[in-house]
Amino acid sequence: MSLPSILRERLRLPVIASPLFIISCPELVIAQCKAGVVGSFPALNARPASMLDEWLAQITQELAAHDRAHPEAPSAPFAVNQIVHKTNDRLEHDVAMATKYKAPIVITSLGAREDVNAAAHSYGGVVLHDVINDRFARKAIEKGADGLIPVAAGAGGHAGQLSPFALVQELRRWFDGPIALSGAIASGAAILGAQAMGADLAYIGSAFIATKEANAMQEYKDMIVASGATDIVYTNLFTGVHGNYLRPSVELAGLDPDNLPVADPSKMNFNSGGNQKAKAWRDIWGCGQGIGAVENVMPVAELVSRLAREYDVAREALTAKAAPYRAA
Repeated sequence: MSLPSILRERLRLPVIASPLFIISCPELVIAQCKAGVVGSFPALNARPASMLDEWLAQITQELAAHDRAHPEAPSAPFAVNQIVHKTNDRLEHDVAMATKYKAPIVITSLGAREDVNAAAHSYGGVVLHDVINDRFARKAIEKGADGLIPVAAGAGGHAGQLSPFALVQELRRWFDGPIALSGAIASGAAILGAQAMGADLAYIGSAFIATKEANAMQEYKDMIVASGATDIVYTNLFTGVHGNYLRPSVELAGLDPDNLPVADPSKMNFNSGGNQKAKAWRDIWGCGQGIGAVENVMPVAELVSRLAREYDVAREALTAKAAPYRAA
């Protein structure tokens, strides 16, 4: 099945910038879309709930103005992330706001509901659901999601443990719709690699934290630049759901990254456990294993340009490497 036009046209690169809790704000989303990749944000980032209306108005108006001024290079579409979890008492309100502004793409997480999907479909929106295994993927499609975001090992924040090779391979045995692969992708070569293994797009998060427009503390951005794959800790302590976090931030919270207790997975626990003043997502910083490719903090436009250059170089190199081999 070919990609929906919204995921195929107006993109400089086959990339969706993942929604980053607290960090993704209108400035970041607008910069991502103007640079030619899908920008996204969690609806819950807009606090209080009434602010979501303001954010969506700002994003849609600024992107429309950009498109009028630059018809030769229109902006990429934006996405709103909805946390479909029983603890989210804002879901109905946030879905109504996304519907009001006709959010082109809706990303659903931590649960799949037919009514949420139907709301997006009512105006022609596309729903992508993030999953960590084949079983959850099948449930999401059965409930009306249009595409999948397999969150593989190494992804920042809440993540699975399966290899991206294994996960995409299993999904492609039965699903021919849109797939955006998440997991340690922070370079143009990795974007091409995601496509080579069967995904349509790459889903990139951590690299965008280290950008000028991201709503993250400078210390967080600097820690990403200074860290690598071995500085990532996988635990469910901070929210009740397993995810990847920066080891130095865990240590600064007064915890031993190598001896973290296990949280009750049935509860969303936002207390870090060691330092009572350290709260998950504020002081414990989520991050993926791909950050070795992040060498400095830069504007979003520069990051996307770097990814585009690397993508072109990787594509040429792959063609050269494949040349000696005879097609079957």
